[in-house]
Amino acid sequence: MASQGGGSDDDRWSAAAVLADPLRRRVYAAVVEHDEAVSRDVVARELDLPRSTAAFHLERLAAAGLLAVEFRRLNGRSGPGAGRPSKLYRRSDREFALDLPRRLYAVAGGVMADAIQQAMTGASPKAALHDAADRAGRRLALGAPALDVALERSGFEPRPDGGDTVLGTCPFHKLAAQHPEVVCDLNHALVCAMAQEVGDDAGRVHLDPGAGGCCLRISAASVASK
Repeated sequence: MASQGGGSDDDRWSAAAVLADPLRRRVYAAVVEHDEAVSRDVVARELDLPRSTAAFHLERLAAAGLLAVEFRRLNGRSGPGAGRPSKLYRRSDREFALDLPRRLYAVAGGVMADAIQQAMTGASPKAALHDAADRAGRRLALGAPALDVALERSGFEPRPDGGDTVLGTCPFHKLAAQHPEVVCDLNHALVCAMAQEVGDDAGRVHLDPGAGGCCLRISAASVASK
């Protein structure tokens, strides 16, 4: 599991724990090698396992959200006397990510794609980047009660620095190392939008390359309001 994806932190850790078992990884691989959903009997036969063992691991994978379940009659018959539908398994459409520290490369990619699309219609690249980052930042902070909560759940690792707040890590670390000016500008616009979404003052968010593990410093509210 790499790169960013959906699901809560608990979901991601649960999925990782489920796949820690070597046999369960083999069961998962056996399912995803098929284009169509497969039955317990197919997995048991391919891996030379007792049907009960295959069923146990398939159910654990489904409970963790890694496999999706569907029911279908395999004989093509329908109506009375057609028999019970078979329980089938396929790879889930859900995506899981477990990055330590947390990274938001998919968010950056979405912002860049959005900005490029806008620039193709005549907007300046910088304005398009800011506009796309604003929308992404608001999505990240949606429903958060405060900026520090939004930053924490998005992986910025906010921590106090005197009266200010700095960030323990940059969610765009590798991109920032290659393109610091562009990515830090994106990051600043993103966090400003997060502040606005939760009703905070975006003027508290400043570019500061020497602050913490990121390029931003969030000033104390009393300082920003002066």
